[in-house]
Amino acid sequence: MNIQFLGAAQTVTGSCYMLEANGTRFAVDCGMHQGNSEIEKRNADTEIYRPGDIAFFLVTHAHIDHTGLLPRMMREGFKGDIYCTPPTRDLMDIMLQDSAHIQEMEAEWETRKQSRFGKRKPVEPLYTMADAQSAVRRLRPVEYNAPFEPAPGIRVTYKDAGHILGSAFLEIEVTENGTPTRLVFSGDLGRPNQLIVNDPDHPARPDYLFMESTYGDRDHKDSENSRAELAEAIAYSHSHGEKVIIPAFAVERTQQVLYTLHMLWQDGKLPADMPVYIDSPLAIRATEIFRKHPRFYDDDLKAAYARGEDPLSLPNLRYTLSSQESQALNGMKGSAVIISASGMCNAGRIKHHLRHNLWRQGAAIVFVGYQGVGTPGRKIVDGAQTIRLFNEDVAVNAKVFTIGGFSAHAGQSHLLDWVGAFQHKDMEVFLVHGEEKAQTTLSEKLHERYGLTVHVPTYMEEVTLKPGRTMLTAPDESRAHPRVDWEFLLGDTEAKVAMLRQRLAGVEKRPWVEQVDIRDRVADLNREILSLLSQV
Repeated sequence: MNIQFLGAAQTVTGSCYMLEANGTRFAVDCGMHQGNSEIEKRNADTEIYRPGDIAFFLVTHAHIDHTGLLPRMMREGFKGDIYCTPPTRDLMDIMLQDSAHIQEMEAEWETRKQSRFGKRKPVEPLYTMADAQSAVRRLRPVEYNAPFEPAPGIRVTYKDAGHILGSAFLEIEVTENGTPTRLVFSGDLGRPNQLIVNDPDHPARPDYLFMESTYGDRDHKDSENSRAELAEAIAYSHSHGEKVIIPAFAVERTQQVLYTLHMLWQDGKLPADMPVYIDSPLAIRATEIFRKHPRFYDDDLKAAYARGEDPLSLPNLRYTLSSQESQALNGMKGSAVIISASGMCNAGRIKHHLRHNLWRQGAAIVFVGYQGVGTPGRKIVDGAQTIRLFNEDVAVNAKVFTIGGFSAHAGQSHLLDWVGAFQHKDMEVFLVHGEEKAQTTLSEKLHERYGLTVHVPTYMEEVTLKPGRTMLTAPDESRAHPRVDWEFLLGDTEAKVAMLRQRLAGVEKRPWVEQVDIRDRVADLNREILSLLSQV
């Protein structure tokens, strides 16, 4: 049996694990790569997936970093089934179409931009709404704890991962030549006592465990502290007449924040004159899907509804569906709570809210989720003095709150305890969906505590699974991690500066108005270089 790591290998996006067993080629997840420009180029590099040869996909949950390339697979020839739980099916319906809309809009914008420079060839989107709808038609819902065989000799069981509504980890038993091999793919594993969803289940003892490691180097604050910190942020901005801006993923995180605000309202810690806006059409639709699947709630949420409460609502809750309504929030005076996407601040309406509020003393920016390397959110969390938004540097004067207790991911101790419930001396572990520091720390902990053999695969690495004889095959480094040719890049920059200097004599003979225009463009370049230097 072979497995290739096509994403979430020493990163936290693009989850995809391609398996070949019993003559069948199939994959666990197919997520979008998010991060720097080189990482995002992987989204178009679908040749390595060979979509037409894939028999089926097993999807752990609806987040775009686990599902966002499925429409691309349809576009490139995939014709099989996509298995997932019922809530995941409904959430993927809206999320994939929302993602496709973004792809189409970005391609249209880039086409217009290039047309202004005389280029006439239209930019193709990564995929279209039609591709997303094709993917949705392939979704096949399966229940928790109900084994099924998508292909001969491959038996799959979905178990509750406790991450978001409908999330699952997968137990896969592959029988080759009469010998069964048991694998577990954790997907994204939730933490105990999380709002809305149940605690994670435990799997049967596997031969191989493929486990996420997002927070492998640290634990989260508890939910009581997180609620108190959110109350502090609200009180701070309310007292200054400014806004609380909360970047939040549309699915699960927005609903968790709503639930917490409901509890603060019950405790008298959400001012009656402070409206709460959900400024994300996707989050609004996702909340309605949450209401559609009450049988997947945890006992606390079920009990709240039984008492006649609606923890996903507030007396002062407002929804902004249109872009005009969203824009109006930035001209609105007074304090408010604005929950908007994207959760890492790298796209969507949240960038506009940051542009209008990040520089305001008295405003609060509240991070309630993981911030990927290279994203604007990560830069703010790491203490950046300015952030580049819409081609201008915006000062970070707002008070920044980072509240880890909202995370839907298991922390280090949760991951170790989860493994401890089923580990055995012959089990091998592959750490995925994490950054290098988190994976190194967790690998050491797993080895120290349980004596386990732990592997940390890289992007495009392949592994042949043979109990006691696992074989790793290194990827083509030139393709997996293209080298940055700094000498060429800086030499090219210096050559262009030399050309500019040579032409200055001619520039000085031009009319004064033209000279000022050229001077301003050079000044813009200098500001760009200065901004770059501040980050190096």
